[in-house]
Order: sequence, then C-alpha cells, then structure tokens
Amino acid sequence: MIQRIFFDLDDTLLDFQKAEAAALTRALGQARIACTPAVLARYHVLNQEQWQLLERGLLSREQVLLRRFDLLFAELGAERSSEAVCRCYEGFLAEGHVFLPGAEALLRRLAPRYELYLASNGASAVQRSRLKSADLEQYFRGIFISEELGADKPQKAFFDACFAAIPDFSRETALMVGDSLTSDIRGGHNAGIRTCWFNAQYLPAREDITPEYTIFALEELVPLLERL
Repeated sequence: MIQRIFFDLDDTLLDFQKAEAAALTRALGQARIACTPAVLARYHVLNQEQWQLLERGLLSREQVLLRRFDLLFAELGAERSSEAVCRCYEGFLAEGHVFLPGAEALLRRLAPRYELYLASNGASAVQRSRLKSADLEQYFRGIFISEELGADKPQKAFFDACFAAIPDFSRETALMVGDSLTSDIRGGHNAGIRTCWFNAQYLPAREDITPEYTIFALEELVPLLERL
C-alpha cells in the first residue's frame, strides 16, 4: 500500500517550459539578444543536455548553469557574460509559476490521504520562490531540493537524504512520480522505491529505464493509487 508519494516539480506539477520561455526572453532581451523561437528551442535542447550530464555525474551544478549559456552564445556568435545573463535568468525564473492542468486539484485531493513530499533538482532559491508563489508548501510534509541536500537525482545519495528525514520511512510504501525517465524514474529505481512516469508528451519508452507505472494525465494517478 502506498503511503508516501514523492513528486518532481518541473513539468510534473508546474509548467517549466512556459516559465523557461518567459524568463529567457526577458534575460536575453536585457542582454540585447532577440529570443526568437529558434533561439528558445536551441537553448532548451542545450539546457536539457547539460542537466543530463549532471545526472551522469559529468558536470557540477555550477558548470551546468553557465555552460548552457556559454554554448548558446558561442553558436550565436554573441560575446556576452554567461554569469550575468544566468543570474538575470534565474531571477526572472523565480518570480512566478504556471500550474500544469490538474496539478493543484490533485494535490488537494491527495494531501489528506497520503504523505506528500517534493523531490526537485532545481536551484534552491528559484524553487523555493516558485513554491511560495504557487502556495504549494501547504501540501508537502517535506521539501527536498538537490542543492540543499548536496546530491542530485538520480543519485541514490539524494534519496537516502530524503528518506533519512522521514520518521519510520519504509521503501515498500513509497512512490516517485515524475516526468523524467533519467532523473525521476532512474532515481527511484536507484533508491529502491516504485516509480510512476508522468508521460504527458507521449514520449517513447526506453528499454533501459522501465517505470512500474505510467500515466499520461495527472488525474490518472488517483485511480492508480486506489488499485495499489
């Protein structure tokens, strides 16, 4: 029986892609770079690639934050300070939130029945600000952010730190819910808990990372939990 549910934040509860586009447009605008759809799309790819390198232990968080802009500016032939633009971008990113469809209603429904926890790889200042803006803290028994724990998903050390903070924790009663196969699902497997892939984009499955459960809309989680 599932008693404790760990939720990812970005693109699981909050629409990170919309927040990313808005923050990047403003940050690049201040740097006098037009954030065209092509530039935005290229940044999104570069950003994802750097975070995946972090998940594999090949980059540090600090390297990820700057390298994504280093690579973008090199491709654009733009001489800009990656550190300054990144600082500006992170500030804009922290200012607001956009809920994914059904996310807030799901948390309201689950919070009285389950112990809910947040498990995020985002930067502490940004995620804390967005959680406060969205008034999400009320639903969670614990909020775990990788920068604060000193380890990132999918590392087992990240989840070990989460579990150590929860009294009487049992892996058999826990479920990790997230949109990322490489971060959330692999991380849950590394930690020895069951996983649920939120596949809203209908992405193809991977043979090397197999979740126990898959949902395509957040409202599908409730009947799934009732069956477990």
